[in-house]
Amino acid sequence: MAHTTPFPRDLLDAQRDWNRTYAALAARPANTAALRRRLQLLSARIAGHPFWTATERRSAATRAELRRQARALEERDG
Repeated sequence: MAHTTPFPRDLLDAQRDWNRTYAALAARPANTAALRRRLQLLSARIAGHPFWTATERRSAATRAELRRQARALEERDG
């Protein structure tokens, strides 16, 4: 059975918003300054979240799991 990390909802929401912002930026090649600023803000919010203070949570696998769960959340909630 696969182990899933229980991420805080605000961290999942920030990753979901990052995914949406990135997709919007990729779809629109002009007038992207606001989207780039939002992506930077969300990146800082995700990287600076208190969840990452535990040493065992700092792995690339945990970050990948966050992205996977955020995508699943978006698919489920729309």
